[in-house]
Parts: sequence; structure tokens; C-alpha cells
Amino acid sequence: MSSTDLDGMYLIQQVSDMTGLSKQVIRKWEERYHLVQPKRLENGYRIYSEVDINFLLSVKTLSEQGHTVKRAVEMTKARKIVVDAVPEPPQSLQHPAILNDYVFQLLEKGAHCDELELHLVLQKAYHSYGLDVFLTSVIVPFLKEVGDRWHRKEWNEYQEAVSSLVTRDFLVQIRRNYQCRENASLIVGACLPYELHEIPLHILLLQFMQKGWRTMLVGASPAPGSIELLVEKLKPAKVLLSATTTAPFENDPDLLKRLDQFAVDNKHIDFYLGGTGALAYTTNKKLRAIHVTNSIEETLR
Repeated sequence: MSSTDLDGMYLIQQVSDMTGLSKQVIRKWEERYHLVQPKRLENGYRIYSEVDINFLLSVKTLSEQGHTVKRAVEMTKARKIVVDAVPEPPQSLQHPAILNDYVFQLLEKGAHCDELELHLVLQKAYHSYGLDVFLTSVIVPFLKEVGDRWHRKEWNEYQEAVSSLVTRDFLVQIRRNYQCRENASLIVGACLPYELHEIPLHILLLQFMQKGWRTMLVGASPAPGSIELLVEKLKPAKVLLSATTTAPFENDPDLLKRLDQFAVDNKHIDFYLGGTGALAYTTNKKLRAIHVTNSIEETLR
């Protein structure tokens, strides 16, 4: 029986795949702390709702932050009382702390490295939500969960790679089919040399495309100098540089200095640098022409 057969309800094995918690732990938290109260099918099998799964994930996250399970349960229940007492608008679905049905399905399929099912779920979510909500409510929280589970060693490299690559390919497909005016302003998004993670740029460029921009992507780990050559050729209005790790700067200590000088020499173009690695590396470093930011609002000005 699949999750779709249960219409938004999930069997305990599916919940285990989605949360990374064993079935034994789920039952223990249910019975000892009364955290969730799953319904039962006629055959006695437990079935869990989206709310139940979010509660389990909340307790898991709080316990990983150092709280006892008992305290984490108390905090989660207290949060539920506050949320129930203050009605939220439909847009609350976009809150990254609240995962939705499509994210749960993706986590389940990703745990089993099922490429076809991952693609089909992404396709359904995209057509259901539209691009903007799809990116903020499905893609971003799903990839965050994937990254967190890989770092915690709950998922192996194959599970992380399959989930990330299927997601990347789906975003590439959207970008290729997205129609933009030929005379629209151009923005170039570029991974820095030695940077392997291009998905953040796909998300950013799609958000720019919604605003009417044409986009060009320089993918993972481009050759040194290729960014400058492309920018000189295309003359874009903006350039987004991305580094999720500090590897680009560690492998080429002069990289940032050269790019900043290139930006100085091309003052008619706005240069932005973002990503976790870039923010960490540029702390206490003053750049002359490159703006360091993780805010798409700033880059859209």
C-alpha cells in the first residue's frame, strides 16, 4: 500500500523512512509520552497524519539540540497549543519548519533511492503549487532535510546523491522550458571553481525568471577564468557567484581578489556573492565591488 492510497495518511514504515526514526522509537514516544495518537485501520495498523509526522520531527530536532526527549515533547506540545490558539493564513504552508505531504513523500522515496517516484512526486508538487510555492515549500525544505540527514549519517551518500541529482535535473528541466522575452535583462549565475553544489543557483535563477529576467548558468566547478570570459562576452546586468563551501577559496587563495578586481573593472555590472562558504570566508574581509549577501531581495534591487 502506498502513501497515496491512504490519502495523506502514512503507515509506520513510511513514517520511519520520512523521519529517520525507527519504528520502535516511534511506538515508544507514542506510548510513553502520548506525543501522537495515530488512527487505526481495520487490520489494526497505525496510520499517521502530516501533523503527527511534524510533531515527531520536532521532538527529534529538539532532542538533537540537547533537550531530553521528555522536555522536547513538552516544548512541542506547548508549540501546538500556541499554533492552535492563533489561526494562521494559508501562506503558513511556506514556513520551512512545517513540512507538507509532498516533502514527506519525497523523503520516503529518497530513502529508497527511487528515482522515478522522486520525479513523479516533484512533478505533482510543481503542478499543484505553481513555481513560487513549489520552490519555497517543497524544494528548499526537502533539500534541507536531505542535507541534515546526510550530515547526521542517517542517509548514506547514495541516498543523498540520488535525491539531490533528481531534484537538480527537475529544476534544470523547468528552467529550459521557462519562456522569457528576448530583450529581458540578463543575469548570470556561476558556481566558483571547485564549488560542486549548483542547486542553490538553479533555485535563485528560477526566482529571477519569475521576475522577468533571462538567465545563464555556469555550472559546478567551472574552469578558472571561465566566469570572467563569459561575463565579458554576454555583458549581463547582474552576476550571482555561489560557494556553499570554502573549498574555492582554500584551493585558490587569490580567487576572491581576482574576482573583486574584475568587478571593479566592470562597474556597470552588479556582482553578488552568496552561499554558506562565501559568508564564512568573507567574514571581516572588505571587498571593493562584490556585494556579499544571501538575500534575493537585495540582488533584485
